[in-house]
Amino acid sequence: MMLSGNQYEIAAGGYRAAATEQGGSLRELTHEGAPLVIGFAPDEVVDGAAGQILAPWPNRIAHGTYVFEGVEQHTPITEPDRDCAIHGLVRWEPWTVTEHEADRVTLVHRLLGRPGYPYRLDLSVTYSLDARTGLTVRLGAANAGTRNAPYGQSAHPYLTVGRPLDECTVTFGASHYQPVNERLIPSGAPVPVAGTRYDLSSGGVFGARRIDTAYTGLEFADGRAWVGLSGGGRTVGLWADDGHPWLQLYTADHMGERARTGLAAEPMTCPPNAFNTGVDLITLKPGDAFASSWGIISL
Repeated sequence: MMLSGNQYEIAAGGYRAAATEQGGSLRELTHEGAPLVIGFAPDEVVDGAAGQILAPWPNRIAHGTYVFEGVEQHTPITEPDRDCAIHGLVRWEPWTVTEHEADRVTLVHRLLGRPGYPYRLDLSVTYSLDARTGLTVRLGAANAGTRNAPYGQSAHPYLTVGRPLDECTVTFGASHYQPVNERLIPSGAPVPVAGTRYDLSSGGVFGARRIDTAYTGLEFADGRAWVGLSGGGRTVGLWADDGHPWLQLYTADHMGERARTGLAAEPMTCPPNAFNTGVDLITLKPGDAFASSWGIISL
């Protein structure tokens, strides 16, 4: 048995993808044999959250502590260096396949209550491929418990065109970025990107920028915001629907031999530390459900 469990492959047109039992993660995505994301081997422990689903919160909760509806909760610290709880509770857990067709797979996970998150959610993710539109991912949650639950979601793909990021161009439209402190926790209101190194609207060469930054004020057209990465005659695009008012960009500076060959583009329903600030935090009442979609295409 592989470290990431069962492998679920799908294909359509020139696209191929693989999802894993562990975390319901996107392990691989290619077009005509060329990778569109930084993946990982089936028997490898994933590095840098590559392809993982982030729920019931994306990014960080400061000190792993928050107050929801008057009750203080303490979640396990999973990023000790920054004293934070990072990327939710489900990315290492087993997910169960409920549908697997040639071009489509759906996996589900039941998140039961626990100290720090005493709520019950039914999560689902569907990966589907189409020769014309590439990969579409639909991620959702339903409150199967008896009390209101705080909620946010994201995913963590690293886009790649097989070239060093420094040589690539990145195109992304957003009006504001979120300043953070040394622990990557928001330190004030979002700031306009105009005139800063965080402004990527011109599509220029990315260069040596190092960023781990949440953006908002995304530029939506026909209900979608886009990130484009181009280099070596190839372009890969990630889109996110308007259920994602935030998007995190992160340069893979730490990933060993794969460092700076990809750019994490993480569509988020809420910003870092939303469990404390309440900014764009979703409250799922018993019986409520939420879902949003994003996708990746070779352009």
